[in-house]
Amino acid sequence: MKSAADTLVPLLEQFTGGPLPVRLRAWDGSTAGPRDAPMVVLRSRRALRRLLWEPGELGLAEAYITGDLDVRGDLTEGLRAMWRAAREGGATPPRLTAGDRLRATGAALRLGAVGPRPPAPRGRARLNGTPHSRGRDRAAISHHYDLSNEFYALLLDPSMAYSCAYWTRADDPDYGLADAQRDKLELVCRKLGLRPGMRLLDIGCGWGALSLYAAETHRAQVHAVTLSAAQRDAVRARVRERGLEEYVQVELRDYRDLEGSGGYEAVTAIEMGEHVGDAQYPAFAGTLHRVLRPHGRALVQQMSRGRVAPGGGAFIETYIAPDMHMRPLGRTVALLEGAGLEVRAVESLRGHYVRTIRAWLATLEARWSEFVSLAGEETARVWRLYLAGGALAFAERRMGVDQILAVRPTGEGGTGMPDTQDGWYGRW
Repeated sequence: MKSAADTLVPLLEQFTGGPLPVRLRAWDGSTAGPRDAPMVVLRSRRALRRLLWEPGELGLAEAYITGDLDVRGDLTEGLRAMWRAAREGGATPPRLTAGDRLRATGAALRLGAVGPRPPAPRGRARLNGTPHSRGRDRAAISHHYDLSNEFYALLLDPSMAYSCAYWTRADDPDYGLADAQRDKLELVCRKLGLRPGMRLLDIGCGWGALSLYAAETHRAQVHAVTLSAAQRDAVRARVRERGLEEYVQVELRDYRDLEGSGGYEAVTAIEMGEHVGDAQYPAFAGTLHRVLRPHGRALVQQMSRGRVAPGGGAFIETYIAPDMHMRPLGRTVALLEGAGLEVRAVESLRGHYVRTIRAWLATLEARWSEFVSLAGEETARVWRLYLAGGALAFAERRMGVDQILAVRPTGEGGTGMPDTQDGWYGRW
C-alpha cells in the first residue's frame, strides 16, 4: 500500500503542473520529493482538505496559519522554492479535466481527507458595503492597523514607523532599524524642505513617526490625519508625552473630508496611497494638489506592483490589507501629473524594504512567545507568513516601493525649486 506522501506527490503535481519543488512529510511520517529541498510538513489530513476546498494560495496560507501545514527550517526558503517553480512552470496551473478531478477525489478518499469544509482562521477580513466607500475604508484600515498598539510597538522600532526605512550604513553592525527609520524621516523632511513654522499635512499618519519627527526636529506645524482610532489615540498620547501640543494636531478624518485650498506648504502620504483604490486615486491626487499652496511640495512614498494581483494576492487581501490596490510606478506618476502636480524626482527604495521587513521578521522570531501571548498563535503565524513573503516579493522585484517628490506649480509654471537637484533639499 502506498504511503500518504507517495500518494500525495503525483496528486499535488497534477494541480501545480510541474515537479514538486519541496520535500513532503505527511501525517503518517512518510516522506517524498527532492531530498535537498525545503520540507513541508502536513500535520493532519485537514491540510489536504483545506486545499481541496480552497485550491491555490489561500488554501495553502490557511493551512499554514492553522498549523495544519508547516515548513521545516527557513520559511523564506520554502516560499522561494515554490515561487521559483511557479515561474519556471509559467505561473499558471494546468486546466484539470473531469477525469483529473475524479482521480484526485479518489486519491483524497483513500487518504481519508474528504470531509466538511474546515473552519476558516478567525483573522479573515469580513468587510461589507461598496469598496472604498467611507465606511468600508474605515473597516479595512481598522482590520489591519487596530490589531493592537501593543503588537505594533513590539514589532516596530521606538518611533513606530510602519513603512520602508532608509539604510544609509547597512554594513555598520552598530546601525539598526531605528537608525534607518530616523534617516528615512530626515530624508522626507529634507525633500520637503521643511523649516520652522511651515505647515505639513501628514495623510495616513500611522503612529505619528513622521509627524512627531517633523515637529520635534524641524519645528513644523503638523496636521496629522488617520482613519484608525487606535492610531489617533496613540499619537495624541505621544504628543502629550513630548510636550508637542502646540506643534501637532491629530484627528480621525478621511482624506476626502479635508477642507480648504492652499493651506499647506508640504503634504505627505507615506504608504497610504495603496489604500485609496484605483478608481479613487485621481481624486486623491487632486486633493494633494488642492491642499498645497503654489510651490508647495508633496512627498508620496508608495508601493508598486505589476498588473497581476494589484491587491497583493489572495492571502494579503484576505488577512492583511483588504481592498489594497497597487499599480506600476509609471501609472502613479501619470496620475499625480494629471492632477496638476509636477513630479521632480523619484527614488526607488526597493532594496531598503527587503532589509526593513527582514528586521521586522527577526524581531517577530526573537520575541515569538510575546507575540503569541498578545495576539494568539494564528495571528502570529499570519504575520510570519506575511513578512517572509513580503521580503521575498521585494527581493525578487515582484513589488517595488518609491519616494515620489512633486510640487504644485504656479499658473505660469514656476515651482520655486532650482532647475538642478543640487540645493533642492533643505531649501524653500
